[in-house]
Amino acid sequence: MGLNAYLAYDVVGFNGTGRVPYEVAMTAIFIEGFIFFGLAVLGLRQWLARAIPRSIKLATGVGIGLFLTLIGLTYGEGIGLITGSTATPVALAGCPPSTRLEDGTCPSSHKMRNPTMWVGIFCGGFLTVFLQMFRVKGAILIGILLVSIISWPRGTPVTNFPYTELGDSNFEFFKKVVDFHPIQRTLNVQQWDISGHGGQFALALITFTYVDILDCTGTLYSMARFADLIDERTQDFEGSAVAYMVDALSISIGSIFGTSPVTAFIESGAGISEGGKTGITAMTTGFCFFISLFFAPIFASIPPWATGCVLILVGSMMMRAVTEINW
Repeated sequence: MGLNAYLAYDVVGFNGTGRVPYEVAMTAIFIEGFIFFGLAVLGLRQWLARAIPRSIKLATGVGIGLFLTLIGLTYGEGIGLITGSTATPVALAGCPPSTRLEDGTCPSSHKMRNPTMWVGIFCGGFLTVFLQMFRVKGAILIGILLVSIISWPRGTPVTNFPYTELGDSNFEFFKKVVDFHPIQRTLNVQQWDISGHGGQFALALITFTYVDILDCTGTLYSMARFADLIDERTQDFEGSAVAYMVDALSISIGSIFGTSPVTAFIESGAGISEGGKTGITAMTTGFCFFISLFFAPIFASIPPWATGCVLILVGSMMMRAVTEINW
């Protein structure tokens, strides 16, 4: 989420209060993609990837795994087992959201008593691990679906649609099942007149380029190692040049649709853990994303405690590379 946050909160800013207008930021991202493509064609990006010490690349994967695990443990995108604290960076949580204090912490009397957390742990965590022990294909998907189905009915302690204003609104959206709306405000909005934002435009372009090089290189290397596709002699993986070029073109294409830099994401580890190691996996995932455009009400209603344990499991598996770091 690094580049997404940088674009939203630093470059463009909340409600457009940042240093660069949204349209100019999309122009910077569009140009950045072609800069990446040139680096990949000339082989400079692959050279840079090989120049990074092996231990740093391994540590990048371990760090990504730790980050995934942390996300899976929090309230926003996980099971809500931990939260921020005023005395320490994190504190034990697990209380229902309605009982949380103003500072986001949980009172001692309500810790570890959130029903949704326990549904996520047992059905999304223990069950998934049990199925993986017996090499059941789709174990992660089964866990997510089971927790989601349990959480969709209203009037239960673990519902994703409580009888509140927000819950009612989300449930009305969920009942649509199929919904689609055209791209109106973000399609092809690039502004090429940057005379009033030259310095900030250059800063955003350089930052996007620098961060995306490290982000994509670290992620691709970590995923390739996770899939056991790294050549130990060259410290590279087959098709790396094409992978970098596709990543670069995706950045420019994504900017036309109004998105932050498109790159390889750490969630790919979930597919790799299920045995996906070829382009067919990526094509299938892309097709499923296309379908999700029309079934947005269903996919948007998958609760965070359904996917939290998956993030924890994938993050834990990625952290196994810590034993190979030359300390």
